[in-house]
Amino acid sequence: MTRNRADADGVPQAIMATYYAQRASAGLIIAEAATPNAVGQTYPNITAIHNEAHVAGWRHVTDAVRAAGGRMFLQLQHGGRVGHPDTSGLTPVAPSAVPLPDTIFTPSGHQQAAVPREMTVDEIHSTVEDFAAAARNAVDAGFAGVEVHAANGYLLHQFLAKGTNHRTDAYGGSVEGRIRFVVEVVRAVTDAIGAERVGVRIAPGLTVNGIEEGDTESIYPALVDALADIGPAYLHVVFADPDNPVFQEIRKNWPGTLIANPVLGWGGPLPADGGRLAGERLLAAGADLISLGRAFLANPDLVERLRIGAPLNPVRDRGLMYVGGEDGYTDYPVLADARDAARLPEPVAS
Repeated sequence: MTRNRADADGVPQAIMATYYAQRASAGLIIAEAATPNAVGQTYPNITAIHNEAHVAGWRHVTDAVRAAGGRMFLQLQHGGRVGHPDTSGLTPVAPSAVPLPDTIFTPSGHQQAAVPREMTVDEIHSTVEDFAAAARNAVDAGFAGVEVHAANGYLLHQFLAKGTNHRTDAYGGSVEGRIRFVVEVVRAVTDAIGAERVGVRIAPGLTVNGIEEGDTESIYPALVDALADIGPAYLHVVFADPDNPVFQEIRKNWPGTLIANPVLGWGGPLPADGGRLAGERLLAAGADLISLGRAFLANPDLVERLRIGAPLNPVRDRGLMYVGGEDGYTDYPVLADARDAARLPEPVAS
């Protein structure tokens, strides 16, 4: 849930400590994406985790969340072709020189996406090491672990998909070739900080950021089997549909903890229940845990609201998500504030 509240160099700011501490009642906070190297930056003012300033900035955040009784994993995300020289100062890299088909937001507004440079094998290897170093930095910054982001059309997902991976070497072509980079990243990260501190995020069939997988039914069973051999703490399936055969196959074959994120629409209105019913369907289909995103943006006390059936704050103007500052970020009321404002009675326990 990228919120663009870091500084231009990717260092988390003080307001982020307030934001995450407000949401410390979550069972686990999976923090917004942080880039493992400079070329992986996607948009302006997103977070990073590849130098000491980033570590120090994130440490303020994790200290605040821990003091409020919470725990956090940090999501590690390399944008791949989802980036721009005006943002990072570098030409984006990708498995193949296939540009993002959309415009991309930069410091000077929306621009046509740049044609990425195809990664050399040496660059692939060094990027794997960057992910491992980022994981170590995250632990140094006070995170309980990391989530490797292999979804939503970013670099790892680009390697998985036929539409963006036209390579003919060991990192392309066959299913085994296209999953290789993801598997190597996850193995390097687990070797760096321990499998019990690592999760992996995937999004089977998702077409956001121009992704065309081509063979979703083949690529994910192979990827899940390979990841199971490494043994990370959890697999996080986003935009999960309990009726989808691919999700059902993943649940059957994944031996560990499965986190599922319900399909609530991309940018559409949030259900009045914040995704609770959709989450319960996924639990009934075998998920062990449910992740919720947008509902937490507007409801710092989402857990308590879901527990007692209280109404949810609506997410305000979408533009406020990415512009910086307190508006639409740290100024959403919790239940006590809302009751005071509306003179609502306290709920009665039954």
